[in-house]
Amino acid sequence: MHNLTLGSLFDGSGGFPLAGLLAGIVPVWSSEIEPFAIRVTEKRLPQVQHFGNISGLHGAKLPPVDIITFGSPCQDM
Repeated sequence: MHNLTLGSLFDGSGGFPLAGLLAGIVPVWSSEIEPFAIRVTEKRLPQVQHFGNISGLHGAKLPPVDIITFGSPCQDM
């Protein structure tokens, strides 16, 4: 059986990957720029690979995943 995999854009502190993990989904990578949020995710989910700023990502170079989640960028809120 194939476990579903997940990538997370605008990851914040890793809420979607953590929820996925609790549901049996394997979080693979994330994109986030805030240092504190990245540290939280690294502590909770050390297996997740961090790719930094979304503006520098190239989709074809990311590990393929079954699910891509994203949090709304919240700088303006």
